[in-house]
Amino acid sequence: MLINDPVGDMLARIRNAILIRQDSVLIPHSKIKLSIAKILREEGYIRDYDMPRGQTFPTLRLHLSYRPNRAAAIRGLKRISKPGLRVYVAKGEIPRVYGGMGLSIVSTSKGVMTGRHAWRQGVGGELMCYVW
Repeated sequence: MLINDPVGDMLARIRNAILIRQDSVLIPHSKIKLSIAKILREEGYIRDYDMPRGQTFPTLRLHLSYRPNRAAAIRGLKRISKPGLRVYVAKGEIPRVYGGMGLSIVSTSKGVMTGRHAWRQGVGGELMCYVW
């Protein structure tokens, strides 16, 4: 049985691109993936993102960020809420990743945002993934 998990696919593509030290990775475009890419850029986990023209289907290209010693800025990605088991958190239950060194991404009624921003705004939602 095939389960459609676009966010899980995005995280797997990023993880695989980092393993082989690619400078960029192409991902099929969707609004939720675009909002996750914006968060990753704001937090410094990727250099930038763009939408290349001339593709058959709309795609999103993420330009990965590496440290001077060629270590990736993204050390790990973990999908939390999956299509088979959704995980929701209230505003007081939003977890801190690695004691605040990582970030959690939450889909709220006010849009997709980091766990820190959701906590400050007093909203909960679906806990999508952890990035560190």
